Amino acid sequence: MTDKKAVGAKARITPAGLMFLAITSVGWGFNWPVTKYLLSELPPLTLRGSTGVIGAGLLTVLALLRGQSMRVPAKMWPRLILASLLNVTGWMVLMGLALLWLPASEAALIAYTMPVWASILAWPVLGERPTLLRTVALVMAFAGLASIMGGNGAAASALKLPGIIMALAGAIGFAVGTVLAKKAPIKLPPIPAAAWQVGLGCLPVAIAGLLIETTNVSGVTETGWVLLVYSVVGQFCIAYVSWFAALARLPASVAAIGTMAVPVIGVVASALALHEPLGLGQIAALIFTLAGVVLATR
Repeated sequence: MTDKKAVGAKARITPAGLMFLAITSVGWGFNWPVTKYLLSELPPLTLRGSTGVIGAGLLTVLALLRGQSMRVPAKMWPRLILASLLNVTGWMVLMGLALLWLPASEAALIAYTMPVWASILAWPVLGERPTLLRTVALVMAFAGLASIMGGNGAAASALKLPGIIMALAGAIGFAVGTVLAKKAPIKLPPIPAAAWQVGLGCLPVAIAGLLIETTNVSGVTETGWVLLVYSVVGQFCIAYVSWFAALARLPASVAAIGTMAVPVIGVVASALALHEPLGLGQIAALIFTLAGVVLATR
């Protein structure tokens, strides 16, 4: 009886869990227009790589302050490196480049089709046969992509195509990493696991940026420096730590569905801060994408 009560208590929806989930959604949602703005002052690889490396350092300090070991068992290294490449390196590079062709709102919508692709990939990798709901979710995701591509005419769609392909590749890569992590989990405490993945994933991106990009730090405005601090502290530290805190206090399904607020916040914030269009095409894409994610996570 005691064990059942403990499990039930762990699965309850708590106000603190919802608060942490809200902080996560706001932090990640605002980061889309923030990154779009920063790309006007810094090249993509340098921006994404350097902020990630600094964020990983801060997460490492946080883990050590909490008394968590950063040691990685030898057998975990292959899984950790693969997860870093799929969930961080690919995501950071492809999404950063996608923002050169796409408005932040549309990139955010494509990025958050990830749960749909994960639900589809779970069939060959995990043996989870697709249900009717997941099939409908896939159709919804394609409808959302079609709304993004056709919202402003064929010419605009052709110009956006490289960004759409990169954002879609980043979302599918992240989905592959998520499914593989479920098949072969990384058995580390959440904050050290995040610090290692972010650090290992962003370090090659930062090095590549230093080697092939020209960065003019003196050209960064005061607004740019403030947003850089937000990108490091808000995205990698506060939002990630809040996400882990939310996962510890909420059922996994509630936490997963709660992240659907991220593209909504990203779309609205991009419209308000960057004056990006918020017409029928964007609204239709938002509705289709959210509906697809809801069905995929049921």
